[in-house]
Amino acid sequence: MLGGRCQQKPLPQGFSSLRCACCQPKPPRILPPQLGRIVEIRSVRVGVVAIRAVHTGFYLAMNKQGRLYGSKEFSPNCKFMERIEENGYNTYASLRWRHRGRPMFLSLNSKGRPQRGGKTRRQHLSTHFLPMLVS
Repeated sequence: MLGGRCQQKPLPQGFSSLRCACCQPKPPRILPPQLGRIVEIRSVRVGVVAIRAVHTGFYLAMNKQGRLYGSKEFSPNCKFMERIEENGYNTYASLRWRHRGRPMFLSLNSKGRPQRGGKTRRQHLSTHFLPMLVS
């Protein structure tokens, strides 16, 4: 595929239609098993929590630019302020970093990808999480 167009020439009549890789529809993306999506919320002190992935053991952390990453060791970047909102959902803001004086919140977009903390607000629905007990 060059320049956004397929370079495959049309087949003469009577031949089976084989398509190049760029023309074939992509198979649906299969999500990893549930085990990879379970996180553990540990209390560090009153109102401050650390979020740890059960399967990998990595801690969720936020850097100065508001990007989320996984840290093998617990560090100050792994601390989040937990707030229970009026609607019963929880929000998590970085304890260490702020963007122009505003807290940077943990947020996921509609595809489940993290958003940068500087673009988030407490009122955004993408910052609201509902913790559930898993046995």
